[in-house]
Amino acid sequence: MGKEESPQITRRTTRSSSSTPNPKNGVETAKATESHPPTINDLVFGGEPIKLEELISSFPGRRIQILELLRLLGPLNSPMFPLFLYGGTSTGKTSIILQIFRHLSRPFVYSSCLTCYSPRILFESIINQLLLHRKNANNGYASAKRCERPSDFFVSLREALSSVLNTLKGHLGKSGSKKLAGRVNGRMIYLIFDNLELVRGWDKSFNILPFLFELNNILKMPEVGLIFISKVSPDAYYSNMGYTEPIPIFFPAYTEDSLRQIFIRNQENPRLYSSFLDVVLRPFSRITRRVDELSTSFSPLFKKYCEPLSDSGLVANEDMKRKLFSHLQPHLVLALNEIFRVQSWPSPGVEANQEKSKRKSSANKFGGREAFEEIDFHMSTSAKYLIISAFLASRNPATLDASLFDSTGGSDNRKRKRKSSEKSIEKKETAEQELLMKGPGTFPLERLLAIFQCITSVAESSPDEDQQNNEGLGAGNGDSGLMSDVLLQLSSLCNANFISKGGTCPLEGSTRYRATISEDLALKVARSLKFPLSKYLYRG
Repeated sequence: MGKEESPQITRRTTRSSSSTPNPKNGVETAKATESHPPTINDLVFGGEPIKLEELISSFPGRRIQILELLRLLGPLNSPMFPLFLYGGTSTGKTSIILQIFRHLSRPFVYSSCLTCYSPRILFESIINQLLLHRKNANNGYASAKRCERPSDFFVSLREALSSVLNTLKGHLGKSGSKKLAGRVNGRMIYLIFDNLELVRGWDKSFNILPFLFELNNILKMPEVGLIFISKVSPDAYYSNMGYTEPIPIFFPAYTEDSLRQIFIRNQENPRLYSSFLDVVLRPFSRITRRVDELSTSFSPLFKKYCEPLSDSGLVANEDMKRKLFSHLQPHLVLALNEIFRVQSWPSPGVEANQEKSKRKSSANKFGGREAFEEIDFHMSTSAKYLIISAFLASRNPATLDASLFDSTGGSDNRKRKRKSSEKSIEKKETAEQELLMKGPGTFPLERLLAIFQCITSVAESSPDEDQQNNEGLGAGNGDSGLMSDVLLQLSSLCNANFISKGGTCPLEGSTRYRATISEDLALKVARSLKFPLSKYLYRG
């Protein structure tokens, strides 16, 4: 579970399976299509509805997102604002929204911009589903409507939606307040657009994207809900055309605990697989937390792990665990290299860092705190301060910059400490959940440079590191040298995906950025600089 790209038997698979041509039994398929014509029930997720407890337990670490989606979708037949689900690859966005509609038994239309790789194919796919049209040999595998332009799609979409809504209202009137026998629940229809970030690579995408975001306003049909799914943040879709911005819902990367729950599900021997995860999960999760990549790497490793066992159903004791680890250890390095390939060049500090890591490897072999506090890659001092500046700009509200970054190097929070009441604690928890749902904020270049100058001006370094830090920060070369170095480092950090570069805000007219690093990585970078990050971090 949790893999949005994993093949699953969904309503969409069931509906499209009958339209796949088969030269051997084409006549039988055509007859089956005629004897079982599509109905309004085909717009509902296939299979029996699932309960809320089963839905939440199927996606470890996604309880907050599931409950927030259910709240925004609202009660039955209630209008909604457009939703924008975004997060990295394999974070459960698609799987969760499809399973939510299975839980609600509400009709919807799903279209992926990965398979619908052009505007015409995307438009016609939506119309075919709404009109319950199946491509087969009888109709020459043609679409119900031909939509070359957005204007053609709008006219056909409005007609198709009106037809579906009238059908839903008619069924609702016949069945009263109960659900239909075909499990269609409600008289609303939802349009789901997946892999929206691929539209940016299409021809005339500058017209397609605003058109899709504006559908809610130009249709003026409260019975229609729009849901967009993307791997990039909403800032990448800024345009000069005004439209109602969808409500963003952020899907962060899975934590180690969530990954453990995901992989241990449906295992024949959970205790044996748990001992396997104790060995491989932590080093692999430092490289990637994508469930699909980890699953591909863990499958052959677990077979190697179980080779010394005569029976895979046995429970391994401590001696057996050590023997299994010794058998698996030679294969770990090869698997790590396969999942993460990076070309490296020798630098003056690399050999020293390698010797330092070798000296500490024996002391930290079984998991010492010091090993996890150090970053595993080389980075210049100015780049480290720039990452911290971007992290603070993404996490802190802009209105608090004046109080956090004053001339004394930060506000003295010790003078303002008071005993927190239960009500204030609840408000703080609510604010933290809201910040988690919104994800990291965006900031302009001017704010990033202002925070960078503030934290570097008050940075305290040891006498041995003064010269190195001054060189890294560009001190002594004037403002022009500092600015050129910072801009160069910013470009490198954007290319390395430590900082993402979004679109241009139509109100400010400037490019906005977003820090993509986690708080754990930011703390590691801050410790390497002996920078008090928690002093400048706003917690709500």
